[in-house]
Amino acid sequence: MKATGIVRRIDDLGRVVIPKEIRRTMRIREGDPLEIYTGPDGEVVFKKYSPVNELENAAEACEVISKLGGAPAVVFDRDHVVAVAGVQKKEYSERRISPALEDLLESRRSYSDSEDGSPLRPIEGIESRALAVTPIISAGDVAGAVAFVANSENAKASEQHVMLAKAAAMFLGKQIES
Repeated sequence: MKATGIVRRIDDLGRVVIPKEIRRTMRIREGDPLEIYTGPDGEVVFKKYSPVNELENAAEACEVISKLGGAPAVVFDRDHVVAVAGVQKKEYSERRISPALEDLLESRRSYSDSEDGSPLRPIEGIESRALAVTPIISAGDVAGAVAFVANSENAKASEQHVMLAKAAAMFLGKQIES
């Protein structure tokens, strides 16, 4: 753990304000759920809660749609890559989503490179462009996304890529709700 040098007091209702700089750096938005952990030495740690990360079958869903779609598939929560299939896991694991994907999720829109002319790079630090992206919506909130990314064999998204991404996103959304 890294010290920030920022000190805050607890108010009379037991609240503490997380400074704007930390919220911006950690991509914590108003309404985001936080898990609270305590340590043996008196530490209190806040961690962003990700319902997608808690899913046991996200990796399996990713594997299935990658095989059916013939392209690499990625499942994201609101901040990071959660599961990947069809490419090296080490390269993609725990990478942050790009600001472009974050904006797409905020607007609750799907993306297909066959419909939208401009390329979308969904993962920071990786040049692969998205073929199709669908947000995972659970209980009315965006929890993450399912995406197909381009490899050398896939020039454009097919209707199959779009439908598989939608089906996987709907399935994962229902899994989160139950």
